[in-house]
Amino acid sequence: MREITVPAQVVSPRTMNTTDFVLRQAKLASNPALFARRNADNVWVDISAKEFHADVCALAKGMIASGIKVGDRVGIMARTRYEWTLVDFAIWFAGAVSVPIYETSSPSQVAWNLGDSKAVAVVVETSNHENIIRQAAHSEDLTDLANVWQMDHDGLDVLRAAGKDVGDDVLEAARSAAGLADVATIIYTSGTTGRPKGCMLMHHNFVELSENAIAVLGKDVIPPGSQTIMFLPLAHVFARYISVLAVASGAKVGHTPDIKNLLPDLQSFQPSFILAVPRVFEKVYNSAALKAEGEGKGKIFAAAAQVAIDYSRAHQDGKIPPILRAKHFVFDKLVYVKLRAAMGGHVRHAVSGGGPLGERLGHFFQGIGLQILEGYGLTETTAPITVNRPARIKIGTVGAPLPGNAVKIADDGEILVKGVCVMKGYFGRDDLTAESFVDGWFRTGDIGELDEQGFLKITGRKKEIIVTASGKNVAPAMLEDQIRADAIVSQCLVIGDQRPFIAAIVTIDEEALPMWGKQHNLPAGITVAQAALNPVVLAAVQNAVDKANSTVSHAEAIKAFRIVDSDFTETSGHLTPSLKVKRAQVLKDFDTVVDEIYLANKPA
Repeated sequence: MREITVPAQVVSPRTMNTTDFVLRQAKLASNPALFARRNADNVWVDISAKEFHADVCALAKGMIASGIKVGDRVGIMARTRYEWTLVDFAIWFAGAVSVPIYETSSPSQVAWNLGDSKAVAVVVETSNHENIIRQAAHSEDLTDLANVWQMDHDGLDVLRAAGKDVGDDVLEAARSAAGLADVATIIYTSGTTGRPKGCMLMHHNFVELSENAIAVLGKDVIPPGSQTIMFLPLAHVFARYISVLAVASGAKVGHTPDIKNLLPDLQSFQPSFILAVPRVFEKVYNSAALKAEGEGKGKIFAAAAQVAIDYSRAHQDGKIPPILRAKHFVFDKLVYVKLRAAMGGHVRHAVSGGGPLGERLGHFFQGIGLQILEGYGLTETTAPITVNRPARIKIGTVGAPLPGNAVKIADDGEILVKGVCVMKGYFGRDDLTAESFVDGWFRTGDIGELDEQGFLKITGRKKEIIVTASGKNVAPAMLEDQIRADAIVSQCLVIGDQRPFIAAIVTIDEEALPMWGKQHNLPAGITVAQAALNPVVLAAVQNAVDKANSTVSHAEAIKAFRIVDSDFTETSGHLTPSLKVKRAQVLKDFDTVVDEIYLANKPA
């Protein structure tokens, strides 16, 4: 199959905008809890739709009183927390356009986002964030920036007080000024290459994509009364879209800003569904495997994991052998129930995006009773173009298009898309917008294929396809995903463009190293730099490489690798906030390592 179009199941009124989801929930007699936040005693306390609506209106009035006009751009710079979404909807109620900024951004990155979007105000979380804003404004002469408000201290109370004299009619005029065809937000791409581009997402992107997702996911994944805990950055389109989708469906959202506290937070909040990037699922699996080994139960866990995978594959094929069913029943009582309890005990579905999830990992989680619905999308597509769903799932793919969207495979394998998910274009860059579309189809830059049932499989990134000196085309993601799944590995970057063979740069998982090292009799307190040269670690990584190589041809196989003595992180500049590797930056910073690999393996 080369093209598939799925008609929309819901068509929204053209006068509607994203704020109507809040009004919809606030008008319900049941007054559902849309959010929950911790109180001083660390207990989750619900926030009803009516409470949320009232506070959104109060803040929006404050913005209007402070000079925010319809169509103005307003930045948000904060960690993942309730106030992020509160401010986001307040900006929309004021008729303005929100501009998310990652809270880890440098002053120069902040200056670019605010300056390029011509933002007139920004809401930040802390005084430190405000200092970064002030520094950016001073260095880049951001003359449009008139107001900076803080979430901490009494900054939001100041806004609420400022709007007390703004009438409801004035607020309603601002709130209803935008329709589906108007810009809702400008989200800057995380910039794996070049300057970030401002993607203009419209109200129709959020509204119609949410309505059509609810049409196919609402019954099983996000029915009223369901709940999720948000830990991904809300500045990222994936988390942002799910936040809007939750309000649209009446699901409850909690927030946690620190992923290090994720397991305790999952256990206290008890979500019914979660969303994460593949690296989170890899870490959950690897942590469970290492813990089992540490308790002397490594063989039991390995057997349970294989049964879960086999059970899921058999279930997908439509026939589960009686012996396998019996084994699965036993391991469910011994192992799987504990894994589900560690994630709160109530999680039944997880939505994975932001990168490819390995097929083995997808089957493992499905087999233990946590169905991962892998999807695919970009900032430019408001997150999901395609997604697997409980009633129509094929593990190893990213699903079929959501209603209202279409996917087409170009002659060179590039994935082209159109539909309710696709952005209007790049803010102030008509030239880049024109380059990104062909005959009305958005060019994703990804390589993939559609099977006969319309399921999409991602095989690589067009710009990342490696062409060796002999002319062999290699998609690095296939190898990288398999190597990164090993417990001791944090990141893997496959290299070889215009080189004689394929190689890899590997980093060590610093969090996993102490337990892994103890189990493999490494010296206590071994550092990452020491581990990078340790024969036991080298052998383990070689084993992971060998397993990955067994899935590709000889020409595509990794012939050599180097373990570097530091990890790729967002702080180091090698990862985006959504944990994607910045390939060009890694190759630049580790050019000496790359040269050493090829010099050491140069034919005599």
